[in-house]
Amino acid sequence: MNFLLPLTGSFAKPAAENPTVAMIEAAYRAMGLDWRYLNCQVDPADLGDAVRGARAMGWRGFNCSIPHKVAVIPHLDELGTSARIIGAVNTVVRDGDRLIGENTDGRGFVKALQQVCDPMGKTVVLFGAGGAARAVGVEMALAGAARITVVNRSPDRGQTVVDLLNDQTDARADYAPWQGSFRIPQGTDIVIHATSVGLYPDVDAMPDIDLDSITPDMVVADGIHNPPLTRLLKAAQDKGCKTADGLGMLVQQGVIGIRYWTGKDADPAVMRQALLDLEL
Repeated sequence: MNFLLPLTGSFAKPAAENPTVAMIEAAYRAMGLDWRYLNCQVDPADLGDAVRGARAMGWRGFNCSIPHKVAVIPHLDELGTSARIIGAVNTVVRDGDRLIGENTDGRGFVKALQQVCDPMGKTVVLFGAGGAARAVGVEMALAGAARITVVNRSPDRGQTVVDLLNDQTDARADYAPWQGSFRIPQGTDIVIHATSVGLYPDVDAMPDIDLDSITPDMVVADGIHNPPLTRLLKAAQDKGCKTADGLGMLVQQGVIGIRYWTGKDADPAVMRQALLDLEL
């Protein structure tokens, strides 16, 4: 039996209630793989020992959540392109005796979005400048987005993401202050919400966006996976917009990780159903 375990410092739920565990183990069962994906609580002071243990036991890989996404980097042998640009790792892959750090946060989002539209050449408005927004912005740029406007209340954090995109990718990025109800500029192709507003249990919360500025030709994506249909997405659908939800992003992150670890393609429909069975 092969063991594939995540290192996590934030998940405190039992495995049966952990969305990622449920999703990936359902995929393994459907693929006929005698693999396990287990949840481990690792104190930050013990992270180095945990990674060395993963090496010693021959783990095929593991996931890292906050607060380990940056701290794990010195314990790895190499970083993939996305992880290097973003400066954070959420997926570690074993390659022979080496551990390679990857970042699937934004890539999963983009993969889910690509089922609705192709980012190539598109104009994007991105709300947020935290870790998730940073990852999404980088992956949107690597997927060919032409222009990305980062909308954030903190100018310093927003400009940091803008500078990263302009320095490390071919996209043209700019910052827009989020003061009051933000009006989406005409000509925007894709609107992405990448903050925690609307996340369970605060499901009635709505990001401060002028809904009248959203037009049917826009694609609206929300990184919130619980609930899958946020108030923002419902409002966008009511306007005739195509939408992409955070549940699809979470599933695609898992699909990418399983491909890294096993070399095989998982069924996203099986994984999404496993999440829906948890009544997220």
